[in-house]
Amino acid sequence: MVDCNEMFVGMDVSKDRHAVAVTEGGRDGEVRYHGEIRSDDACVRRLVRKLERSGARLRFCYEAGPTGYGLERLIEELGHECAVIAPSLIPRRPGERVKTNRRDAVKLARLFRAGELTEIWTPDETHEVMRDLVRAREAAVKDRTRKRQEIRSFLLRHGKVFLGQKTWGTKYFKWLHELSFGWPGQTVVLHEMIVAETQSRERVARLDAAIEDALLDWPLAPAVERLQALRGVGLIAAVTFMVEVGDVRRFENPRRLMAYLGLVPSEHSTGDSVRRGGITKAGNARVRRVLAESAWTYRYPARMGKEKYFATRHLPEAVRETAWKAQARLTKRYRALTARGKRSTVAVTAVARELVGFMWAIALMEPMEV
Repeated sequence: MVDCNEMFVGMDVSKDRHAVAVTEGGRDGEVRYHGEIRSDDACVRRLVRKLERSGARLRFCYEAGPTGYGLERLIEELGHECAVIAPSLIPRRPGERVKTNRRDAVKLARLFRAGELTEIWTPDETHEVMRDLVRAREAAVKDRTRKRQEIRSFLLRHGKVFLGQKTWGTKYFKWLHELSFGWPGQTVVLHEMIVAETQSRERVARLDAAIEDALLDWPLAPAVERLQALRGVGLIAAVTFMVEVGDVRRFENPRRLMAYLGLVPSEHSTGDSVRRGGITKAGNARVRRVLAESAWTYRYPARMGKEKYFATRHLPEAVRETAWKAQARLTKRYRALTARGKRSTVAVTAVARELVGFMWAIALMEPMEV
């Protein structure tokens, strides 16, 4: 039930200016457009002080976007609630064809009062720093992949084929530097590509080191360490999962986490007709990609490798036991699905969905006692 002594403030935020609308509590409370303010902290503080004069309990909201969480932290620092809203879950009328900052602010305030908006989980500053590092590394890996593809395309165009088994290793780079072309300009092009690839590779290595250093002060580092007991889950996969998912305690059960990550089947049912399709892909694409990469390792029979054994033997018995149960179940699951004629990609997606459940369980386990 909405308290009549509450005031709901909807803010349509942008880089330079914020549009503000205010809705009074109660079903018949007045809805009014307050106006626009500059986006700097001083103007936001003045707005909050002005609204405080009403004596009502202030509750602010705005859509998640490129402006980040600085506004939310500022308003909460001033002693008021502030919700960051999921843009994709805001109700929209089919006939709406006019969109303005004023309309958006009024709509946010009205829907916030009605309880129709979905609030997202917001990270603290330490968590956001780790998220920035992980996403910067992902961008660097994509850039490195692009640089390598440019080299491959150039060599293929000129009929240069490496006969070794492993590319991008020491022997491969030695072979690249020994290549000769009919024109000096082509040699220059190749060397420039090699320099660009080396720079992107070094960038990835620097970010890897920065992530390892940041883990020393991150509260979720113990969960990252426990997750690495699972087959196919290394440091980057575990960090990416915890960075993007955040506090797993907000999910009551693993099924909710699976749905949050878009790994559950889509459905379009009506009456007696039940139609299920592919996964919804409604969640975080970065986590889905990492989970799919990890799930491919369950194609092979269950076994404990020497490297994984020595890396995880210091972990609690409950963690290692859960990791082994996951490996035994998921390898069996993959074989059963492929034996039924399912494509390997479909089987891997199913394995990734079940892997989420094991990751949820391990992340919730108590940290080790020192």
